[in-house]
Amino acid sequence: MLKINETIYIDDQYLDFSFVRSSGPGGQNVNKVNSQAQLHFDLNNCPALNSFVKTRLRNLAGSSLLANGNLLITSQVSRSQLENKNLCLNKLSEMISKALIHPKKRKPTRPTTSSIKKRLDSKKKRSLTKQNRQKNISF
Repeated sequence: MLKINETIYIDDQYLDFSFVRSSGPGGQNVNKVNSQAQLHFDLNNCPALNSFVKTRLRNLAGSSLLANGNLLITSQVSRSQLENKNLCLNKLSEMISKALIHPKKRKPTRPTTSSIKKRLDSKKKRSLTKQNRQKNISF
C-alpha cells in the first residue's frame, strides 16, 4: 500500500513495476544489470482517487501518460533497483499530492489610476520629444 496522505492509500494491485537496463555510462555493469525502475500506475481503475484528481493528474502527467491510460514513471538515478523503485513511488506520491491541491481561481486585476496616469504622461512626453525633433529640421 502506498500512502499519499491520511485518507488516501493506493493498493499494490494498481502499481506494476518492471526493470530495464539504464542508459548512459557505466562500463560493463550497465550492459548486464537491469537497474532502471519503471512504474506503471493504473490511473483509470484506481478507486482511491476521485475523478477531479484523476483529471488533474492527467494534465500534470503530460508525456508520462500512456495511450492505455496508465501513468509511466521511471527512475535510473541509482544503481540499485530498490532505491530506484522507492524513487518512483516518491515521484508518484508527489504527483498525486500536487493533483489534490485545488488551483486558485484567477481574479482579473485592473491597473491603478496612478499607473495609468504615469503611462499616459510618459507617452505625452515622448510624443512632444518627437514633435520637437520634426519642427527643428529645416531644408
